[in-house]
Amino acid sequence: MSQEDRKEINLIRDVLDNQLVDRHKQPMGRADGLIIELRTGEPPRLAYIEAGAQTLARRLHPKLSNWVSKLASRFGKDGEPYRIPWSRVHDVGIDIDVGVDAEKTPVMLFEQWLREHVVGRIPGGS
Repeated sequence: MSQEDRKEINLIRDVLDNQLVDRHKQPMGRADGLIIELRTGEPPRLAYIEAGAQTLARRLHPKLSNWVSKLASRFGKDGEPYRIPWSRVHDVGIDIDVGVDAEKTPVMLFEQWLREHVVGRIPGGS
């Protein structure tokens, strides 16, 4: 967001759990977590938005987060959340517009797997 576009944002109300939309207006999940940098002698800075089941599970309970990580590793995924730098956020409104391509991020791996292994095998599903 440029200097001219700065506005007051309530991170919990306006960002957390809101829909992320990529540069092609493709939904890419929700903002599951926020990463804030603590800097010596300077105010805290919002650094990243995290998207991923592990982050959401961690918000509910630490043991649930561990379970989600183990389940992801069983399917060959690292289970780590995807971090979108705050500098890539273009607009915060009903949706959060981010300057990334959802299809080129790990956020869409599960959807891509479903498309290939489930939907693609259903007659007329391609």
